[in-house]
Amino acid sequence: MSARRTERLLNLVICLLASRSFLTAERIRETVPGYDETPSDEAFKRAFERDKEDLRDLGIPLETGTNSAFDDEPGYRIARGDYALPPLTFEPDEAAAVGLAARMWTTAAMGAAATRALRKLEAAGAEMVALPEGLQPRVEATGVAFPALAAAVHEGRVVTFDYRTGASTGEPARRTVEPWGLVVRRGRWYLVGHDRDRADTRVFRLSRVAGTPRAVGPAGAVTRPAGLDLSGAVASYDAQTPSATAVLRVRTGRGLGLRRLATDASAGDSVPGGGGWDRIRIPYGDAERLADAILPYGADVVIEEPSDAVAVVVARLRALAEVGA
Repeated sequence: MSARRTERLLNLVICLLASRSFLTAERIRETVPGYDETPSDEAFKRAFERDKEDLRDLGIPLETGTNSAFDDEPGYRIARGDYALPPLTFEPDEAAAVGLAARMWTTAAMGAAATRALRKLEAAGAEMVALPEGLQPRVEATGVAFPALAAAVHEGRVVTFDYRTGASTGEPARRTVEPWGLVVRRGRWYLVGHDRDRADTRVFRLSRVAGTPRAVGPAGAVTRPAGLDLSGAVASYDAQTPSATAVLRVRTGRGLGLRRLATDASAGDSVPGGGGWDRIRIPYGDAERLADAILPYGADVVIEEPSDAVAVVVARLRALAEVGA
């Protein structure tokens, strides 16, 4: 919806809320800013009919009636009692759940909106739970990719984006996708949809989307298949069977999360090049996902093999260096 039309709808709501009597369509045309731009009576009628449907779709109680038995033309109004929300109250467990959900967002894209929502709830008297720093849950919304893809899912529009795969070059590949839904699993967001280029259902991790996704084509062109289990699709993707083995050098006493995945380990004394390091082997199924697991450990972990996984990690490090430069 365009900004101009949104402004016109808002003006229409304000006008109908302010009026205690029913306003005819002609009176609304004269009063509400935006309708004066319609070039003809027919164009106004079409615009007004669309706006009435939009208000009803939004759940706004639009009444139709007349002010007296002598009125021939019906009018419109919005009763304040029907439009206003009841006082907002939370039970302690409900307030805790809302507070925790809002604090899960950490990125600039969603964090500001979540903070504003919390402040409004607190101003209304709701008490939000506070956890110590470090114990608060977090959900990765991955910058510009999340709001753009969420909008595409909501509007039912095809979306294109560059996506990093496990290729040896680490270069993003262009994808054209019919987005069906966004799913969070273990603190990470995934897009489930139909990949038009590959003619199959695919799962995409948002942290691997390069740049800003772009919606193409008309709204309503994408429909989610009936009975589709989005969470099941992501779970199947996340449980991908390992198909390769990576060799890592891990600083002694560090990288405990990676060590738990290891199928083989060599103590520091047996690692060529000096003590203070161990060598481990971990199975993996996708080089990008392997890089996601390695990079948080920084200089405490060095990948040695295989070459395609090394290339992906190096490409990711270079990209991070360019951002910080």
